[in-house]
Amino acid sequence: MISTAATPEEYFESLPADRQEVMNRLYSTITSNLPHGFDQGISYGMLTWVVPHSTYPNGYHCDPKQALPFLSLASQKSIIALYHMGLYADKALYDWYVAEYPKHSKTKLDMGKSCIRFKKPENIPFDLLAELFQKMTPADWVMQYEKMLNAPRETK
Repeated sequence: MISTAATPEEYFESLPADRQEVMNRLYSTITSNLPHGFDQGISYGMLTWVVPHSTYPNGYHCDPKQALPFLSLASQKSIIALYHMGLYADKALYDWYVAEYPKHSKTKLDMGKSCIRFKKPENIPFDLLAELFQKMTPADWVMQYEKMLNAPRETK
C-alpha cells in the first residue's frame, strides 16, 4: 500500500479511518521529540524527515538531488512501519533500542536493520519512541552517515 500523496496533509487524508488516530499520535510523537533541523516531506510514499540540502549539501549518496533521509513513517497494509536510519548506522543506538524495547512492550520486537514494524497500534511503545527520536540530531546523523559511507568495504 504505497501512498500517492504529495503532502503530509494529503497523506493523512488518505489514511483508512482505523489508522487515523494512531498515525496522528505517532506523527505528534515524532514532531514533538525530533531535534530541530530536520525537514519534513513525502518520499517513497511515506512521511519522511530529512537533513535538508541547506545543512548537508551533498545530499543522499544514491541520488544527491535528494536530501539526506533520516526517518520515515508509513501506514502499510497490515503494519505501521517506522524507518529510523540512525538505528541502521549506529550499532550502539540499535543495541540500546533492542535492550529497552522489552521494558516498554509485552510483544516481541519486529524489526529489521532500520525498520520497526507494529502490527497492533495498542502495542506501540510511544514513550520509548519519543526517547529514540531525541537521541540523534541532524549533525549527529550527518557525522554517522559520513562515517558509514567512508568505512572500508569488506571483500569476500
